Amino acid sequence: MAYLVLSNGMTFEGQRIGAPIDRMGELVFTTGMVGYLETLTDPSYYGQLVVQTFPLIGNYGIIEEDFEGESALFGYIVRELCDMPSNFRCQYDVNTYLVRHGIPGLCGVDTREITRITREEGVMNAMICDTVPSDLSALRAFKTERPVQFVTRKKITIYPALSPKRKRVVLMDFGVKQNIIRSLRNLGCEVVAVPADTGAETVFSFDPDGVMLSNGPGDPKENPDVIREVRRLLGQVPVFGICLGHQLIALALGGDTVKLKYGHRGGNQPVRDLTSGRTLITSQNHGYAVVADSLQGKGVETFVNANDHSCEGMDYPALNAFTVQFHPEACSGPKDAGYLFSRFMDMMEGNAYAQR
Repeated sequence: MAYLVLSNGMTFEGQRIGAPIDRMGELVFTTGMVGYLETLTDPSYYGQLVVQTFPLIGNYGIIEEDFEGESALFGYIVRELCDMPSNFRCQYDVNTYLVRHGIPGLCGVDTREITRITREEGVMNAMICDTVPSDLSALRAFKTERPVQFVTRKKITIYPALSPKRKRVVLMDFGVKQNIIRSLRNLGCEVVAVPADTGAETVFSFDPDGVMLSNGPGDPKENPDVIREVRRLLGQVPVFGICLGHQLIALALGGDTVKLKYGHRGGNQPVRDLTSGRTLITSQNHGYAVVADSLQGKGVETFVNANDHSCEGMDYPALNAFTVQFHPEACSGPKDAGYLFSRFMDMMEGNAYAQR
């Protein structure tokens, strides 16, 4: 027996799974019907207790080949956890994974009700614990600071192209998902992945054909040093920013970001292309959004979320750069946005500001 305690005082009773420890975090939900492996191993979940809205999790077990990175979430909450997975690639079950990685969890709780509360009141702090505390002041005050430093790589890594080499890309790793690197390599890119605190001079020393700014966790405004170096990169080589990278480029150009009420997390997020009118089904994981109006005269909004109309993409023609808030590399069902990597390749090959 264990509890999920919300900072608003609400309590949910369930069964312990994972590591037998108490843990605080920011409570968020993800709407993906599949892809729990990618959720468990996405560094952008650093500091968060993740609720899966889909009722059954773990039916195909754990497959390490599908991991996106090092596990960074602080807790995992599901309605029902499958303890007998069935898949020819399965190596072990989800509970074993949680225990090995020191992640506490909870099952047998009403995840639909928890999601409703989060949608109505917004993201809030919560904790997984054995005993409900009488004083919630520490829970309400909990905050992770500059989480990028905990999930970025510690040293420079060079990944060779997986097809005949065409270009070299320096990837600034703020908590990158492995499929971003794989997508670039499949297109013939040698990828030089560097830590988040790498300066612009070091980036330029690799003579890159383009620079990729990756996804990552937390408030983008907590990365002033990174923002300064990003500002120095813009306009020098083609730049493609994804998720946190999208937000950091906006801030580097004097734009603004805001925290969303409950964020966008899952593999079924609709995004409208403002040029073609086409709607893409995308994978997303973020709690902040760029304020497009704050970039007037500097960039052009290209995508918006079809539900709340928040900014999902920007183009910066004068700087040979573009950004998206969603994950074009994701394969949680839809692959609608994969063409954006080809656009980045076209830009690096010298096409006059490649069109979407």
